[in-house]
Amino acid sequence: MAGQGMHQTQNLALQHVLSPQLQQSLLILQTPLLELRNLVQQEMETNPVLEDLPDEPGADERSEAEPSSDDNFKDEFEKLASLDEEWRDYMAQSASYSGGSRDSKEAQDKRQFLFDSIPVQETLQQNLIGQLNQSVLGANDRKAAELIIGNIDDNGFLHSTPEEMALNSGIPKEDFEKMLALIQSFYPAGVGARDLRECLLIQLRREVKERSFEYKIVSEHMEDLGRRRFPEIARRMGISVEEVQKAADKIARLNPRPGQVFAAAPQNYVLPDVMVEK
Repeated sequence: MAGQGMHQTQNLALQHVLSPQLQQSLLILQTPLLELRNLVQQEMETNPVLEDLPDEPGADERSEAEPSSDDNFKDEFEKLASLDEEWRDYMAQSASYSGGSRDSKEAQDKRQFLFDSIPVQETLQQNLIGQLNQSVLGANDRKAAELIIGNIDDNGFLHSTPEEMALNSGIPKEDFEKMLALIQSFYPAGVGARDLRECLLIQLRREVKERSFEYKIVSEHMEDLGRRRFPEIARRMGISVEEVQKAADKIARLNPRPGQVFAAAPQNYVLPDVMVEK
């Protein structure tokens, strides 16, 4: 049993204590209107700092003191009319100042130079037409070549066959096949192909790799290559899986969308930090 004596302990407790201002506010909120008037009068008699403020003017007095909406509209209209007149004078002075040289040949040449200086992204079809213009062709051959270029999409693939174009145009199919072979020799390598397999083969022929493993894999095992069945390809070709892997890595460096080199660059718009208008 603990001995009797004096002990010192420390406790932590949280209590709500109302400040005098809060107590007075609660008292005022609970006081009826008649008693509140008496309370206010009593406080003013005991506290010389308090003073009685005059009542605010009524709605009628405020409406008489403030200008009417019609007067405000009239003032704003006069300001706008004045600004419009000043702007017309400014434009007239600018026109009279530059009117003498506006239609001069020097000013026209300067404007044309500025327009010609604007960079324009060349499309794949425009580039192919430019390469076509460097070849000497007959009327039928040129028409066939232009029809082929018109059926090439932005990725560089041909979306129509020589048979279909010959049927729609009346030009012999042989002419389309001859012009297609010409266009497939254009830049970029692989353009004018009808599918991915032909696109890759054109690029490999351009690199003189007709006897390579890559050419044979694309030519004979394209489906297995797409599914990455390297052991199956190695078994059918009689080579090791490592050699198939090396050939697949080289094929992966070819361009599956040759026309994308002419894809439009993204527009980078510049937002001004400050705009000044007159």
